[in-house]
Amino acid sequence: MKQQSGFTLIELIAVIVILGIIAAVAVPRFVDLSAAARQAAVQGVAGNLASASSLNHANNIANDAGLNTTTPIVTVDTCDDVAGLLDGGMPNGYTLNTDAGTALQGGGIGTEGGSSTCTVTGPNGVTDTFTAYGVQ
Repeated sequence: MKQQSGFTLIELIAVIVILGIIAAVAVPRFVDLSAAARQAAVQGVAGNLASASSLNHANNIANDAGLNTTTPIVTVDTCDDVAGLLDGGMPNGYTLNTDAGTALQGGGIGTEGGSSTCTVTGPNGVTDTFTAYGVQ
């Protein structure tokens, strides 16, 4: 008599049950990543704006110290002015608060060397903040 080999029905059912449990636990973690993606996109734009503002401020300090700078210095009086520091401007659907933001130090963004917290809003209403520096 020949001996047969393979999986029994019980073993196959056990594997299906285990896969079902794994799917029930793992799928909800990956289904709604769109909100996290929107937040990450707005945070990326806010980071770019913060970097551009910091570089413009550093360039202004170097120029005031008498060093030669090759990058043009952009005047920044409001949060909205920071958008002009990005190559190509703000991405479509993103907006900045057009006021002076929340003053942090030195009289806020409206004064030379002052800083303010500004808010950027993404296409779906998601917001994030960044620090902007005043350059006169």
